[in-house]
Amino acid sequence: MATLEIEVEDARPVAAHCDDAFLHVTLADGRKLAAPLWWYPRLSSAPAPALAEVELMPMGIHWPAIDEDISVASILRGEKAPGARAPVEQ
Repeated sequence: MATLEIEVEDARPVAAHCDDAFLHVTLADGRKLAAPLWWYPRLSSAPAPALAEVELMPMGIHWPAIDEDISVASILRGEKAPGARAPVEQ
């Protein structure tokens, strides 16, 4: 099993927003992450005003209106929230 080492200051989020399909996070070192919104059911079902209210923390992102927290480390590891299901393509 590989271990993911993260330099805390470099992995600090400096911006985050959601669009219709992705959670976008910019890190202090310039990396830009995009994770499918379906990975986070609470985000994908939240109204736009709740998604717009974002608090950046040293190790992650917090949405106070829906009480959701996502760590940068979990995004980098590709971890989905419990109960996340890929959308069915038609």
